[in-house]
Amino acid sequence: MDPSLPEKSFAIIVAATTFVVVWAVWMALTFEPPIEARLRALRTRRVKSRGDRPATTKASPKTTSIGMMRQLASRLNLLRGATADQTTRKLRQAGFHSRDAAVVYVFVKLALPLTLGFLMVMLTSITSLVEVPPDMVLPIAIGAVLSGFMMPDLYVKNVATKRREVLNQVLPEGLDLLTICVKAGLSIDAAFRRVSKEMRGSMPELAIEFEMTAIELTYLPDRQQALENMAERSDSPAVAALVNALRQTEKYGTPLANSLRILSQEFRQTRASKAEEKGARMPALMTVPLMVFILPTLITVLLAPAIMSAFP
Repeated sequence: MDPSLPEKSFAIIVAATTFVVVWAVWMALTFEPPIEARLRALRTRRVKSRGDRPATTKASPKTTSIGMMRQLASRLNLLRGATADQTTRKLRQAGFHSRDAAVVYVFVKLALPLTLGFLMVMLTSITSLVEVPPDMVLPIAIGAVLSGFMMPDLYVKNVATKRREVLNQVLPEGLDLLTICVKAGLSIDAAFRRVSKEMRGSMPELAIEFEMTAIELTYLPDRQQALENMAERSDSPAVAALVNALRQTEKYGTPLANSLRILSQEFRQTRASKAEEKGARMPALMTVPLMVFILPTLITVLLAPAIMSAFP
C-alpha cells in the first residue's frame, strides 16, 4: 500500500469540503426569493415612471462587509432561536453592545475553523513548509479546526471576565458619585447620566453601563426591566446588589443615599479584603521560584570562591 495514499485522500476530502462550503456560502449570498425580486422590480419601475434618479451613495468597505456577514447569517438561520439570544447575552456581558456584534461573532466562528484547518493542510501536506510525520497531518488539521471552534468562545469569555473584574473594582467610586448626585436632588436616571459623563475618561466600562441604564430608564415603559438589563449585562454580584437596592427604593421608597453609601462601604471593604488575601498568598507562591531560581544562584555565588581557592 502506498504510504502517501491516506495523505492524498485527506487532501482530496479537504479540497472537496472547501468547494462545498464556498458554493453554499455563494448560493446563500446570491439567492434572492421571488417575492423580493418582484418587489425590487416594482420599486425600479416606480422610480422610472416618476422620472426620478435614485440617489447612489458609495458604502464604506466596513459597511459592505458587515452587510455581507448579516446576509449570510440570515440566509443560514444562524441568528435565530435560543442560541442566538444566548450569544447576544454573552457578547453584551463582554462589552460588545453593537447590533452587528452577533453577526461578526457568528461569521468568525464559522470561518475560523475552516481557515485554520485549510491553513494547516497547506503548511503540512501541500507545501510542506512545516515538516511533520505523515500520520500526524490529520490530527494536526483536526486540532486546528477544533481550536478554531473554541477560540471565539474563549476570547469572549476572557473579555467578559476581565470586564466583570474591572466593574467590581471601580464600582465603589461610582457609588460615591451616585450618592453625591442623589443628595444634590437629582433623580436616579439623571444621576446615572451625570456620573457616566464624569467617569467617561477614568472608568469607561462603568460609565457605559450607567449611560445605557439611564437611557433605558428614560425610554423603557418598565423601569424594573432597565435595572434587570444592567444586572444581566454586567454579570457581577456587586452590580446585582446595586440593582436590588434600586428596586427596593423604587418599590418601598427607602432612602437611596443611605443605601448607596452602605453598599459603597461594603464593596470597598470587600476589595480591601481581596487585596489582603492576595498579599497573604504571596509567601506560598514565592516558595517554588525561590527554591528553583534564587537559592541555587545564591549558593553558587557563596561557594564558588571557596571552591576556586581550594583547587588553584
